[in-house]
Amino acid sequence: MTSTDYAHPYRPVPIKIFNRIGGTGQRFGLSGRLEVNALLEAAQRKTGLSDFGDDRFLRALEVLVESINDEARMTPTGRLIQKSRLVGALVYRLRIEDLFRRHPEIESVDLKRIIMVTGLQRTGTTLLQRSLNALPRVRGISGGEGLVPVPASNASKASERVRRRRAVLAEKTISYLAPEFMTIHQIDPAEPEEDVLLLDLDFMSQSAEATMAVPTYSRWLEDQDHTPTYEYFRRVLKVLCWQRPTGALVLKTPQHLEYLDVFLKVFPDSTIAWTHRDPRVAVASFCSMVAHSCGIFSDDVDPTEIGRHWCYKTQRMVDLAMQVRSETDTGRFTDISYYDLISDPLTEIHRICELAGVEFNGQAESAARRYLDANPQNRFGRHNYRLADFGLSEQVVDEAFAAYRQAHAIPFE
Repeated sequence: MTSTDYAHPYRPVPIKIFNRIGGTGQRFGLSGRLEVNALLEAAQRKTGLSDFGDDRFLRALEVLVESINDEARMTPTGRLIQKSRLVGALVYRLRIEDLFRRHPEIESVDLKRIIMVTGLQRTGTTLLQRSLNALPRVRGISGGEGLVPVPASNASKASERVRRRRAVLAEKTISYLAPEFMTIHQIDPAEPEEDVLLLDLDFMSQSAEATMAVPTYSRWLEDQDHTPTYEYFRRVLKVLCWQRPTGALVLKTPQHLEYLDVFLKVFPDSTIAWTHRDPRVAVASFCSMVAHSCGIFSDDVDPTEIGRHWCYKTQRMVDLAMQVRSETDTGRFTDISYYDLISDPLTEIHRICELAGVEFNGQAESAARRYLDANPQNRFGRHNYRLADFGLSEQVVDEAFAAYRQAHAIPFE
Protein backbone atom coordinates (compact mmCIF):
# COMPACT_ATOMS: atom_id res chain seq x y z
CA MET A 1 0.00 0.00 0.00
CA THR A 2 1.37 3.41 -0.95
CA SER A 3 2.48 5.95 1.65
CA THR A 4 0.47 9.08 2.44
CA ASP A 5 3.41 10.87 4.08
CA TYR A 6 3.75 13.20 1.11
CA ALA A 7 5.78 15.81 3.01
CA HIS A 8 8.65 13.33 3.42
CA PRO A 9 9.36 11.78 0.01
CA TYR A 10 11.33 8.57 -0.22
CA ARG A 11 15.02 9.12 -1.01
CA PRO A 12 17.67 6.49 -1.82
CA VAL A 13 20.81 7.17 0.22
CA PRO A 14 23.01 8.14 -2.78
CA ILE A 15 20.39 10.71 -3.84
CA LYS A 16 20.27 12.16 -0.32
CA ILE A 17 24.04 12.60 -0.42
CA PHE A 18 23.99 14.16 -3.88
CA ASN A 19 21.25 16.61 -2.84
CA ARG A 20 23.15 17.56 0.30
CA ILE A 21 26.33 18.28 -1.67
CA GLY A 22 24.37 20.26 -4.28
CA GLY A 23 22.54 22.23 -1.62
CA THR A 24 25.83 23.16 0.02
CA GLY A 25 27.15 24.46 -3.29
CA GLN A 26 24.11 26.73 -3.69
CA ARG A 27 24.54 28.13 -0.22
CA PHE A 28 28.09 29.11 -1.19
CA GLY A 29 26.87 31.00 -4.26
CA LEU A 30 26.95 28.35 -6.98
CA SER A 31 23.81 28.97 -9.03
CA GLY A 32 21.40 26.11 -9.62
CA ARG A 33 19.17 28.19 -11.88
CA LEU A 34 18.21 27.04 -15.34
CA GLU A 35 19.00 29.42 -18.21
CA VAL A 36 17.11 29.35 -21.50
CA ASN A 37 20.10 30.30 -23.66
CA ALA A 38 22.23 27.60 -22.05
CA LEU A 39 19.52 25.01 -22.77
CA LEU A 40 19.28 26.07 -26.42
CA GLU A 41 23.05 25.99 -26.84
CA ALA A 42 23.31 22.54 -25.22
CA ALA A 43 20.76 21.12 -27.66
CA GLN A 44 22.57 22.66 -30.64
CA ARG A 45 25.91 21.22 -29.48
CA LYS A 46 24.42 17.76 -29.08
CA THR A 47 22.94 17.70 -32.58
CA GLY A 48 25.06 20.05 -34.67
CA LEU A 49 21.76 21.55 -35.84
CA SER A 50 20.35 25.06 -35.42
CA ASP A 51 16.76 25.18 -36.75
CA PHE A 52 14.18 24.72 -33.97
CA GLY A 53 11.25 25.56 -36.25
CA ASP A 54 8.73 28.27 -35.40
CA ASP A 55 10.31 30.24 -32.53
CA ARG A 56 7.01 30.99 -30.78
CA PHE A 57 7.89 28.09 -28.41
CA LEU A 58 10.56 30.29 -26.85
CA ARG A 59 8.08 32.32 -24.81
CA ALA A 60 6.56 29.16 -23.32
CA LEU A 61 10.04 27.87 -22.47
CA GLU A 62 10.97 31.18 -20.85
CA VAL A 63 7.86 31.24 -18.66
CA LEU A 64 8.34 27.61 -17.66
CA VAL A 65 12.01 28.08 -16.77
CA GLU A 66 11.26 31.21 -14.74
CA SER A 67 8.52 29.39 -12.86
CA ILE A 68 10.77 26.40 -12.15
CA ASN A 69 13.56 28.66 -10.90
CA ASP A 70 11.31 30.83 -8.70
CA GLU A 71 8.61 28.45 -7.46
CA ALA A 72 9.34 24.74 -7.90
CA ARG A 73 11.65 24.32 -4.88
CA MET A 74 13.80 21.78 -6.74
CA THR A 75 16.42 19.56 -5.16
CA PRO A 76 19.74 19.33 -7.05
CA THR A 77 18.52 15.97 -8.41
CA GLY A 78 15.25 17.58 -9.49
CA ARG A 79 17.04 20.40 -11.32
CA LEU A 80 19.35 17.94 -13.04
CA ILE A 81 16.42 15.84 -14.28
CA GLN A 82 14.42 18.86 -15.43
CA LYS A 83 17.42 20.29 -17.25
CA SER A 84 17.90 16.98 -19.02
CA ARG A 85 14.22 16.85 -20.00
CA LEU A 86 14.22 20.40 -21.37
CA VAL A 87 17.41 19.91 -23.36
CA GLY A 88 16.02 16.63 -24.66
CA ALA A 89 12.84 18.34 -25.90
CA LEU A 90 14.95 20.93 -27.73
CA VAL A 91 17.11 18.18 -29.25
CA TYR A 92 14.03 16.51 -30.71
CA ARG A 93 12.68 19.80 -32.05
CA LEU A 94 15.96 20.19 -33.94
CA ARG A 95 15.84 16.63 -35.27
CA ILE A 96 12.19 16.97 -36.31
CA GLU A 97 12.90 20.06 -38.40
CA ASP A 98 15.93 18.37 -39.94
CA LEU A 99 13.85 15.29 -40.78
CA PHE A 100 11.16 17.36 -42.52
CA ARG A 101 13.86 19.16 -44.48
CA ARG A 102 15.28 15.86 -45.71
CA HIS A 103 11.92 14.12 -46.16
CA PRO A 104 9.26 16.67 -47.18
CA GLU A 105 6.92 13.79 -48.06
CA ILE A 106 6.16 13.46 -44.33
CA GLU A 107 3.84 16.45 -44.66
CA SER A 108 1.47 14.34 -46.76
CA VAL A 109 1.19 11.46 -44.27
CA ASP A 110 -2.47 10.59 -43.70
CA LEU A 111 -3.20 10.03 -40.00
CA LYS A 112 -6.34 8.11 -40.99
CA ARG A 113 -8.59 7.18 -38.09
CA ILE A 114 -7.89 8.70 -34.68
CA ILE A 115 -9.48 7.47 -31.47
CA MET A 116 -8.83 9.95 -28.67
CA VAL A 117 -9.26 8.65 -25.13
CA THR A 118 -9.67 11.38 -22.54
CA GLY A 119 -11.30 12.07 -19.21
CA LEU A 120 -10.21 13.18 -15.79
CA GLN A 121 -7.04 11.58 -14.52
CA ARG A 122 -7.52 8.22 -12.76
CA THR A 123 -10.77 7.37 -14.57
CA GLY A 124 -9.57 4.34 -16.55
CA THR A 125 -7.99 6.16 -19.50
CA THR A 126 -4.77 4.10 -19.36
CA LEU A 127 -6.65 0.79 -19.22
CA LEU A 128 -8.79 1.82 -22.19
CA GLN A 129 -5.86 3.15 -24.23
CA ARG A 130 -3.74 0.04 -23.71
CA SER A 131 -6.66 -2.31 -24.38
CA LEU A 132 -7.32 -0.56 -27.70
CA ASN A 133 -3.59 -0.61 -28.49
CA ALA A 134 -3.69 -4.40 -28.19
CA LEU A 135 -6.01 -4.65 -31.21
CA PRO A 136 -4.38 -5.75 -34.50
CA ARG A 137 -5.23 -2.61 -36.51
CA VAL A 138 -4.79 0.00 -33.79
CA ARG A 139 -1.67 1.47 -32.25
CA GLY A 140 -0.85 4.01 -29.61
CA ILE A 141 2.24 6.12 -29.01
CA SER A 142 4.77 3.90 -27.29
CA GLY A 143 6.71 5.14 -24.30
CA GLY A 144 9.86 4.90 -26.40
CA GLU A 145 8.33 7.03 -29.17
CA GLY A 146 7.22 9.61 -26.63
CA LEU A 147 10.69 9.78 -25.13
CA VAL A 148 12.61 9.51 -28.43
CA PRO A 149 10.35 10.70 -31.26
CA VAL A 150 13.29 11.04 -33.68
CA PRO A 151 16.34 8.89 -32.94
CA ALA A 152 19.73 10.00 -34.23
CA SER A 153 19.75 7.03 -36.64
CA ASN A 154 17.10 6.60 -39.34
CA ALA A 155 17.59 2.83 -39.46
CA SER A 156 14.34 1.32 -38.18
CA LYS A 157 15.91 -1.54 -36.19
CA ALA A 158 18.49 0.74 -34.58
CA SER A 159 15.78 3.30 -33.81
CA GLU A 160 13.63 0.76 -32.03
CA ARG A 161 16.58 -0.47 -29.99
CA VAL A 162 17.35 3.11 -28.90
CA ARG A 163 13.71 3.69 -27.97
CA ARG A 164 13.48 0.43 -26.07
CA ARG A 165 16.63 1.19 -24.08
CA ARG A 166 15.40 4.69 -23.27
CA ALA A 167 11.99 3.43 -22.14
CA VAL A 168 13.56 0.74 -19.95
CA LEU A 169 15.95 3.31 -18.46
CA ALA A 170 13.03 5.64 -17.67
CA GLU A 171 11.16 2.81 -15.96
CA LYS A 172 14.18 1.79 -13.91
CA THR A 173 14.97 5.40 -12.97
CA ILE A 174 11.46 6.06 -11.67
CA SER A 175 11.40 2.69 -9.89
CA TYR A 176 14.66 3.65 -8.17
CA LEU A 177 13.72 7.22 -7.26
CA ALA A 178 10.07 6.55 -6.35
CA PRO A 179 9.27 2.82 -6.06
CA GLU A 180 5.67 3.45 -5.01
CA PHE A 181 4.93 5.37 -8.19
CA MET A 182 4.77 2.06 -10.07
CA THR A 183 1.81 1.09 -7.91
CA ILE A 184 -0.03 4.26 -8.90
CA HIS A 185 0.80 4.27 -12.62
CA GLN A 186 2.26 1.16 -14.20
CA ILE A 187 5.09 2.16 -16.53
CA ASP A 188 5.75 -0.61 -19.04
CA PRO A 189 8.23 -0.11 -21.90
CA ALA A 190 6.12 -2.43 -24.04
CA GLU A 191 2.94 -0.37 -23.61
CA PRO A 192 1.84 3.04 -24.93
CA GLU A 193 2.13 6.11 -22.74
CA GLU A 194 0.38 9.47 -22.71
CA ASP A 195 0.97 11.55 -25.80
CA VAL A 196 1.39 14.54 -23.47
CA LEU A 197 5.06 13.58 -23.90
CA LEU A 198 4.78 14.94 -27.43
CA LEU A 199 3.03 18.13 -26.30
CA ASP A 200 6.05 18.65 -24.04
CA LEU A 201 8.09 19.34 -27.18
CA ASP A 202 6.26 22.66 -27.49
CA PHE A 203 6.60 23.41 -23.73
CA MET A 204 2.84 23.87 -23.37
CA SER A 205 1.45 20.89 -21.48
CA GLN A 206 0.15 19.83 -18.09
CA SER A 207 3.28 17.78 -17.42
CA ALA A 208 5.03 20.57 -15.53
CA GLU A 209 2.19 21.31 -13.12
CA ALA A 210 1.66 17.57 -12.54
CA THR A 211 5.26 17.16 -11.38
CA MET A 212 6.25 20.53 -9.91
CA ALA A 213 4.84 23.59 -8.17
CA VAL A 214 4.79 26.09 -11.07
CA PRO A 215 1.68 28.23 -10.47
CA THR A 216 2.83 31.18 -12.59
CA TYR A 217 3.40 28.93 -15.59
CA SER A 218 0.05 27.16 -14.98
CA ARG A 219 -1.89 30.43 -14.97
CA TRP A 220 -0.04 31.68 -18.05
CA LEU A 221 -0.80 28.45 -19.90
CA GLU A 222 -4.54 28.86 -19.40
CA ASP A 223 -4.53 32.21 -21.20
CA GLN A 224 -2.74 31.03 -24.34
CA ASP A 225 -4.02 29.89 -27.71
CA HIS A 226 -3.10 26.21 -27.89
CA THR A 227 -3.88 25.83 -31.60
CA PRO A 228 -0.21 26.15 -32.71
CA THR A 229 0.78 23.57 -30.07
CA TYR A 230 -1.75 21.05 -31.33
CA GLU A 231 -0.72 21.75 -34.92
CA TYR A 232 2.86 20.97 -33.91
CA PHE A 233 1.56 17.85 -32.14
CA ARG A 234 -0.07 16.75 -35.42
CA ARG A 235 3.27 17.37 -37.16
CA VAL A 236 5.06 15.06 -34.70
CA LEU A 237 2.36 12.39 -35.09
CA LYS A 238 2.99 12.45 -38.85
CA VAL A 239 6.68 11.81 -38.18
CA LEU A 240 5.86 8.82 -35.98
CA CYS A 241 3.34 7.37 -38.44
CA TRP A 242 5.81 7.88 -41.31
CA GLN A 243 8.31 5.85 -39.30
CA ARG A 244 5.76 3.20 -38.29
CA PRO A 245 2.54 3.27 -40.36
CA THR A 246 -0.76 2.39 -38.73
CA GLY A 247 -4.41 1.74 -39.42
CA ALA A 248 -6.02 3.60 -36.54
CA LEU A 249 -4.15 5.69 -33.97
CA VAL A 250 -5.27 5.73 -30.33
CA LEU A 251 -4.23 8.88 -28.45
CA LYS A 252 -4.64 9.45 -24.74
CA THR A 253 -4.05 12.21 -22.26
CA PRO A 254 -6.39 14.03 -19.86
CA GLN A 255 -4.96 17.35 -21.09
CA HIS A 256 -7.01 16.95 -24.27
CA LEU A 257 -10.13 17.44 -22.13
CA GLU A 258 -9.02 20.96 -21.21
CA TYR A 259 -8.39 21.93 -24.83
CA LEU A 260 -11.05 19.81 -26.50
CA ASP A 261 -12.11 22.64 -28.80
CA VAL A 262 -8.59 22.94 -30.16
CA PHE A 263 -8.17 19.18 -30.51
CA LEU A 264 -11.38 18.90 -32.53
CA LYS A 265 -10.31 21.78 -34.75
CA VAL A 266 -6.94 20.21 -35.52
CA PHE A 267 -8.26 16.62 -35.74
CA PRO A 268 -11.77 17.15 -37.13
CA ASP A 269 -12.51 13.49 -37.95
CA SER A 270 -11.46 11.97 -34.63
CA THR A 271 -13.62 9.80 -32.37
CA ILE A 272 -13.68 10.86 -28.70
CA ALA A 273 -13.99 8.29 -25.90
CA TRP A 274 -14.62 10.17 -22.64
CA THR A 275 -14.24 8.22 -19.40
CA HIS A 276 -16.20 9.07 -16.24
CA ARG A 277 -15.67 8.20 -12.57
CA ASP A 278 -16.76 9.60 -9.21
CA PRO A 279 -14.81 12.89 -8.89
CA ARG A 280 -14.33 12.30 -5.16
CA VAL A 281 -12.19 9.29 -6.04
CA ALA A 282 -10.59 10.61 -9.23
CA VAL A 283 -9.44 13.90 -7.65
CA ALA A 284 -8.07 12.25 -4.50
CA SER A 285 -6.26 9.58 -6.51
CA PHE A 286 -4.70 12.09 -8.88
CA CYS A 287 -3.63 14.45 -6.09
CA SER A 288 -1.81 11.51 -4.56
CA MET A 289 -0.15 10.73 -7.88
CA VAL A 290 0.95 14.37 -8.23
CA ALA A 291 2.31 14.39 -4.68
CA HIS A 292 4.39 11.29 -5.35
CA SER A 293 5.59 12.82 -8.65
CA CYS A 294 6.55 16.12 -7.02
CA GLY A 295 8.41 14.17 -4.36
CA ILE A 296 10.84 12.95 -7.00
CA PHE A 297 11.98 16.52 -7.68
CA SER A 298 11.45 18.40 -4.42
CA ASP A 299 11.86 17.94 -0.66
CA ASP A 300 9.19 20.59 -0.09
CA VAL A 301 5.91 19.03 -1.20
CA ASP A 302 2.74 20.80 0.00
CA PRO A 303 -0.30 18.45 -0.24
CA THR A 304 -2.75 21.28 0.47
CA GLU A 305 -1.29 23.33 -2.38
CA ILE A 306 -1.68 20.30 -4.66
CA GLY A 307 -5.29 19.73 -3.57
CA ARG A 308 -6.27 23.35 -4.10
CA HIS A 309 -4.67 23.53 -7.53
CA TRP A 310 -5.97 20.23 -8.91
CA CYS A 311 -9.51 20.56 -7.58
CA TYR A 312 -9.71 23.86 -9.45
CA LYS A 313 -7.91 22.50 -12.50
CA THR A 314 -9.99 19.34 -12.92
CA GLN A 315 -13.22 21.31 -12.50
CA ARG A 316 -12.00 23.68 -15.21
CA MET A 317 -11.26 20.71 -17.48
CA VAL A 318 -14.73 19.16 -17.29
CA ASP A 319 -16.54 22.51 -17.41
CA LEU A 320 -14.69 23.53 -20.59
CA ALA A 321 -15.17 20.11 -22.17
CA MET A 322 -18.90 20.02 -21.42
CA GLN A 323 -19.28 23.45 -23.03
CA VAL A 324 -17.40 22.33 -26.15
CA ARG A 325 -19.40 19.13 -26.33
CA SER A 326 -22.69 21.03 -26.18
CA GLU A 327 -21.60 22.84 -29.35
CA THR A 328 -20.27 19.76 -31.21
CA ASP A 329 -21.78 16.90 -33.19
CA THR A 330 -22.61 14.38 -30.44
CA GLY A 331 -22.09 11.48 -32.86
CA ARG A 332 -18.34 11.97 -32.47
CA PHE A 333 -18.43 11.08 -28.74
CA THR A 334 -18.92 7.95 -26.70
CA ASP A 335 -19.12 8.02 -22.91
CA ILE A 336 -17.35 5.27 -20.98
CA SER A 337 -18.33 4.67 -17.37
CA TYR A 338 -15.32 3.58 -15.32
CA TYR A 339 -17.54 1.04 -13.62
CA ASP A 340 -18.73 -0.47 -16.92
CA LEU A 341 -15.15 -0.51 -18.17
CA ILE A 342 -14.01 -2.47 -15.11
CA SER A 343 -16.94 -4.91 -15.14
CA ASP A 344 -17.23 -5.50 -18.91
CA PRO A 345 -14.30 -3.95 -20.78
CA LEU A 346 -14.81 -5.87 -24.03
CA THR A 347 -18.27 -4.39 -24.52
CA GLU A 348 -16.92 -0.87 -24.06
CA ILE A 349 -14.02 -1.50 -26.44
CA HIS A 350 -16.44 -2.89 -29.02
CA ARG A 351 -18.63 0.23 -28.74
CA ILE A 352 -15.66 2.51 -29.38
CA CYS A 353 -14.47 0.49 -32.37
CA GLU A 354 -17.94 0.51 -33.87
CA LEU A 355 -18.16 4.30 -33.61
CA ALA A 356 -14.64 4.77 -35.01
CA GLY A 357 -15.12 2.34 -37.88
CA VAL A 358 -12.47 -0.07 -36.61
CA GLU A 359 -13.16 -3.77 -37.12
CA PHE A 360 -13.69 -5.69 -33.87
CA ASN A 361 -13.70 -9.33 -34.95
CA GLY A 362 -12.76 -12.49 -33.10
CA GLN A 363 -9.06 -11.84 -33.54
CA ALA A 364 -9.40 -8.35 -32.06
CA GLU A 365 -11.49 -9.61 -29.15
CA SER A 366 -8.91 -12.29 -28.36
CA ALA A 367 -6.11 -9.72 -28.43
CA ALA A 368 -7.97 -7.41 -26.05
CA ARG A 369 -8.82 -10.30 -23.75
CA ARG A 370 -5.18 -11.38 -23.58
CA TYR A 371 -4.13 -7.88 -22.55
CA LEU A 372 -6.84 -7.65 -19.90
CA ASP A 373 -6.07 -11.08 -18.48
CA ALA A 374 -2.38 -10.18 -18.19
CA ASN A 375 -3.08 -6.86 -16.47
CA PRO A 376 -5.56 -7.27 -13.61
CA GLN A 377 -6.41 -4.32 -11.39
CA ASN A 378 -3.98 -3.68 -8.48
CA ARG A 379 -1.37 -6.00 -10.04
CA PHE A 380 1.40 -3.83 -8.59
CA GLY A 381 -0.18 -3.19 -5.20
CA ARG A 382 -2.89 -0.99 -3.76
CA HIS A 383 -2.91 2.78 -4.10
CA ASN A 384 -3.85 4.52 -0.85
CA TYR A 385 -5.29 8.07 -0.90
CA ARG A 386 -7.78 10.37 0.88
CA LEU A 387 -9.25 13.75 0.01
CA ALA A 388 -8.50 15.03 3.51
CA ASP A 389 -4.77 14.55 2.95
CA PHE A 390 -4.97 17.38 0.41
CA GLY A 391 -7.12 19.79 2.40
CA LEU A 392 -10.25 18.76 0.48
CA SER A 393 -13.62 17.47 1.63
CA GLU A 394 -16.37 15.51 -0.09
CA GLN A 395 -18.60 18.59 0.13
CA VAL A 396 -16.06 20.80 -1.67
CA VAL A 397 -15.59 18.26 -4.46
CA ASP A 398 -19.33 17.55 -4.76
CA GLU A 399 -20.07 21.26 -5.17
CA ALA A 400 -17.31 21.71 -7.75
CA PHE A 401 -18.47 18.78 -9.88
CA ALA A 402 -22.25 18.84 -9.32
CA ALA A 403 -23.11 19.78 -12.91
CA TYR A 404 -20.66 17.25 -14.34
CA ARG A 405 -21.94 14.43 -12.13
CA GLN A 406 -25.54 15.18 -13.06
CA ALA A 407 -24.84 15.51 -16.80
CA HIS A 408 -23.22 12.09 -16.96
CA ALA A 409 -25.16 10.29 -14.20
CA ILE A 410 -21.93 9.47 -12.36
CA PRO A 411 -22.60 7.38 -9.22
CA PHE A 412 -20.91 7.83 -5.87
CA GLU A 413 -18.23 5.18 -5.48
